[in-house]
Amino acid sequence: MNSQTYHKSMALTGEPPKSLSISQKLAVLLGLSGLGILLLAVFNVNFPNKTLWLTLSLLAITVGIVWFSWDAYSKKIPGIKNDGVWFKSISSRGLWGWVAGLSLTGFYIVLYFYPEYLGLVNGGDNKGVIGLFDPLSKFLSGNPASQWFVYGTLYTVAILAFGIKFLWKYRHNRYERLRTWSVMFFQTAFAFIIPELMARLNGDKILDGGSLPYYDLKNIWPLNYYNFEGYRIKAFLSSGEIGFALLIFGILSIFVITPILTYKYGKRWYCSWVCGCGGLAETAGDSFRQLSDKSTFAWKVERWVVHSVVVFVTLMTTAVIYSYLGTDTSKYWLTKSTFLIGVAVLLTLVFGWAMIFKRDQLQKDAQYGAIGYFVIIIALIGFHFFSGDGQIFLFKSETLRKSYSFLIGSIFSGVIGTGFYPIFGSRVWCRFGCPMAAILGFQQKLFSRFRITTNGGQCISCGNCSVYCEMGIDVRAYAQKGENIVRSSCVGCGICSAVCPRGVLKLENGPLEGRIDSNQVLLGNDVDLMTLVNKK
Repeated sequence: MNSQTYHKSMALTGEPPKSLSISQKLAVLLGLSGLGILLLAVFNVNFPNKTLWLTLSLLAITVGIVWFSWDAYSKKIPGIKNDGVWFKSISSRGLWGWVAGLSLTGFYIVLYFYPEYLGLVNGGDNKGVIGLFDPLSKFLSGNPASQWFVYGTLYTVAILAFGIKFLWKYRHNRYERLRTWSVMFFQTAFAFIIPELMARLNGDKILDGGSLPYYDLKNIWPLNYYNFEGYRIKAFLSSGEIGFALLIFGILSIFVITPILTYKYGKRWYCSWVCGCGGLAETAGDSFRQLSDKSTFAWKVERWVVHSVVVFVTLMTTAVIYSYLGTDTSKYWLTKSTFLIGVAVLLTLVFGWAMIFKRDQLQKDAQYGAIGYFVIIIALIGFHFFSGDGQIFLFKSETLRKSYSFLIGSIFSGVIGTGFYPIFGSRVWCRFGCPMAAILGFQQKLFSRFRITTNGGQCISCGNCSVYCEMGIDVRAYAQKGENIVRSSCVGCGICSAVCPRGVLKLENGPLEGRIDSNQVLLGNDVDLMTLVNKK
């Protein structure tokens, strides 16, 4: 008898997790030592050489994550890996999951509302952990660090380190590899390095002495809801041709670039390939994707909440722009009245097109869309008759923006959206709160060529696809019936396809013509494949 014992399991749920290997324990220790340096800085331990200690800290965190991931996945056969996610405390809402969730939430609360505890000093030298990041910030932008620079740096490190883990885990799937490289690139270049270099150009001869606002080029309205405020517009226009080009780029992104790309590729081009929030959810949040709520109740709440946010941000942005426009056409053609009429006409055209040509696809959502449309129109009329200079009804326009920034930008997207990864899953913000995801979802459902096609005859109802859908879609229900998946909430991450053991699911861009009717195959009816081939 062979002295070696081979254990071959056919279980789709995977085996219970094994104890950490020596290499993994050392990797954890290394990563914690890097976090320990940051923690000591929080308590105002003075490091004599900040550049050296910051480098050691970030390297230790990165190498620790990469080392742990390499030991966990590099020696395994490429393919589906459940890795006992429902047996681990950290990934099944166990004790360590709650500890991680509360720790992240606490960090976000301090970051957003109490940055002085991290060492931020207005008008003086930074202290604590923010002071530790000063050398890197001055190297990139020439300015001292802020709490947002610290956050951006750690955010980028997390996406890069956990992105490597994701690449090893899903190395059997080319789509997942390309998608991960994409989010790693856009986060590092567009969200982190380029904005800092733009800040360094302020006052430079290239800008004719002007200044550019801190601008993440991949953030599109309504994510950058502040982009059309008066001070931002003035900053763009004061920087000559470059600033004007950036302003035009921001407008084109909303009305031209976004619809075209969504038509061709679905909302995945942004939510899964470009967006930083999606990038963090897919990399650092991958271990928690199975925690998303798949219940019908959660789906109903999702639809009401996310579309209410869209209405809120539309009205808020309109109010802010309206508040600083004038009424004299001799000074500038775009007046308060002209602007409100333009917004009303644009919304009416979109709503009318959807109701006339896409009502069947919207189904019951058409009623909700009508409610949202009329709320906005009534509000626009109210802006005209009951608002003054800087006032929207009884509120200052700045108060509306700050309220949105606090409730949606801080509490929802930051504290809950990311802090609650180990509790509610990795896409809470994208699913329930992101107005960009909602608008792209509307476009995706009504006119995009993207869909996930299913081969119901091959489905064995293992449930992997539904479990790992981070957006709470019951993918298996579609697969069992052989229906194409065209959902506005789907971000096209492709994990459902990557974890399917039978190749049932396929992400496609293209027209419906010439496709096999999988319902007929599932029912056992005769399908004339040559008829379909000849049509192509």
